[in-house]
Amino acid sequence: MTTPTIFLIAGEASGDLLGARLMARLKERTRGAVRFDGIGGPHMQAEGLVSRFPMSELSVMGIAEIAPRIPHLLRRIRETAAAITASNPAIVLTIDAPDFAFRVARRVARNTPHPPLVHYVAPTVWAWRPGRARKIARFLDHLLALFPFEPPYFEREGLACSFVGHPAIEGGAGKGDGDAFRRAHGLRADQKLLLLLPGSRHGEVSRLLPVFVETVRRLAPAHPGLAVAVPVASSVRDAVLLGLADLAVSPIVVDGEPAKFDAFAAADVALAASGTVTLELALSRTPTVVTYKANWLTAALVRAVLKTKFAALPNVVLGRMAMPELIQERCNPTDLSAEVGKLLADPGARTEQRRAAEQVAAAMGFGGASPSARAADIVLTLTANGGRG
Repeated sequence: MTTPTIFLIAGEASGDLLGARLMARLKERTRGAVRFDGIGGPHMQAEGLVSRFPMSELSVMGIAEIAPRIPHLLRRIRETAAAITASNPAIVLTIDAPDFAFRVARRVARNTPHPPLVHYVAPTVWAWRPGRARKIARFLDHLLALFPFEPPYFEREGLACSFVGHPAIEGGAGKGDGDAFRRAHGLRADQKLLLLLPGSRHGEVSRLLPVFVETVRRLAPAHPGLAVAVPVASSVRDAVLLGLADLAVSPIVVDGEPAKFDAFAAADVALAASGTVTLELALSRTPTVVTYKANWLTAALVRAVLKTKFAALPNVVLGRMAMPELIQERCNPTDLSAEVGKLLADPGARTEQRRAAEQVAAAMGFGGASPSARAADIVLTLTANGGRG
């Protein structure tokens, strides 16, 4: 029996981690009888991929950064498509990074025949640019989706799409030790603990953290003994520590995992920037107020094209406002302190959010097969069936 070769392409750190987890499951499923080719970062290389060129060449963002590199990126697109054609793998799996991945896939799709073309992480057509579903259906053979509501958007365009689950499920969310966190930091079992999560980008921290600090100043008199924990992304650690200098209470600074998820489990309430962390908080059953503030031009552009009613992923999954969202104009200390204060003071409101979080976890397949295991099973089925399945 011929050992199949799977050609993988990842273009950024999150895709590299997805790819590595998938590769590990593929090796388990095949008892190592699988070969890998393609482009990936350190995590995928640790699983056995010899990257054809450094993934860092694709990890560029912003017009100013991309513009000078367009000729080089176009050459890499041509080279990668040619490598796939020459090596004729059993299947091609592109992971997120659609600007690069889809250009490669379109080139490969021109060949007849060509290996099955599968993409991992469905474009967010439910949020904006719904026309992308029809466009990618012209050249992809299968799509692996992170959310249970995504497949119909693509299936109606004739593109097979399978829900496999979000990578947050495979992390430590929902598995933290709250009691251990409280003991480690001298917090009483009945002492209220508030999490502050002002984002992982410098722009987010600069806009949100001053509002969070003022929100805590307003909350502190009404909640004596209030403790505050701040899980910090390494990319913005210095900026966050500087911004916390005027916090009304001495913060517990939390670095890395699994401490972050222990803090999630220990907290009574979280105040969080909109993003993947809101899904992690739901999986941790942490009552949360979600907020965000962008510059006025970005906000205006997003509002003009946005197709979803909700910003927080748990609310999108449920199709209702389970986590309060205070976006743009409502991202202010008055409104935030009112919403957070309501959750701190009302056990019933916290219980209601935790019940909603249970529904989110169930919808996302939490507790069942891991997303990477589901993805691996689908990839192997498609490999065996020549892309059908």
